[in-house]
Amino acid sequence: MKLLSYRYQQQEKFGPKVKKEEAVWDVQKINDTFQVVSDFPTSLAQGAAKGMDFVEQLRKLVKQAEGHPEADTFKYAFSDIEWLSPIPRTPKNVFAIGKNYADHAKEMGGEAIDFVVFTKSPTAIVGDEATVSAHSQTTEQLDYEGELAVVIGKGGKNIPERMAFDAVFGYTIGNDITARDLQKNHQQYFLGKSLEGSCPLGPYVVTKDELANPHELTVVTKVNDEIRQNGKTSDMVYSIEQIISKLSAVVELEPGDVILTGTPAGVGKGFTPPKFLASGDTVKVSIEGIGTLVTHID
Repeated sequence: MKLLSYRYQQQEKFGPKVKKEEAVWDVQKINDTFQVVSDFPTSLAQGAAKGMDFVEQLRKLVKQAEGHPEADTFKYAFSDIEWLSPIPRTPKNVFAIGKNYADHAKEMGGEAIDFVVFTKSPTAIVGDEATVSAHSQTTEQLDYEGELAVVIGKGGKNIPERMAFDAVFGYTIGNDITARDLQKNHQQYFLGKSLEGSCPLGPYVVTKDELANPHELTVVTKVNDEIRQNGKTSDMVYSIEQIISKLSAVVELEPGDVILTGTPAGVGKGFTPPKFLASGDTVKVSIEGIGTLVTHID
């Protein structure tokens, strides 16, 4: 199931994509009408806490709406909504794994090293089709990083690798936009990774039952339709199971937490000369089975 969060007539909502249509179901409205689910979640993060039971509830709601003679009153065309990040606000900072592709580590002037974790402020999160400032007064080296992102469902602490996928709700696409000069000057990642709008996520969360093997996905990033990154998640140094186990050994993972799993080679800094982002650029990150995340640089 493909799920999205959106704003319709000034109200924040979430729901499944309508099959074979460029539209979304208003599951809150469906449930209010038919009273199918008691204590219905008010956000996708709340629903993720219920894991696959929540997905089954959504399927029941959609089936109820599809069979109704006025089914169209329960859905909205994509052209009528404002896209939000599937998880508009994470419970804490967004986790990110550094140098998790050997080729990317090499292009950055080093080698893949032991497990590297940094975070991005949740205030940096934006959705699909967002327009993000070039932050030209702050940085001269704005860069992109297309990534597979893991959305945590039930979460937990001290999760063993063999049970890691039990903690996963689904997957989305992330663009780890980075101010390389800030990153270098401050000798750490947080400021260079947390500029306003520097964490686009979306367009959907695809539930884990629809992606049989997240380690066999193609990650392609285009800037103004020029292919810059073309990698495979099979090339990750640390697998999703290892990432979840290592993180949860220190920090309890909560429903709605997001983990960026690393980026393949082809970032702007890796070119000679570098190809940093500028006002007017459009970045598209595509991952098979999920979709394409579009970000406009102003």
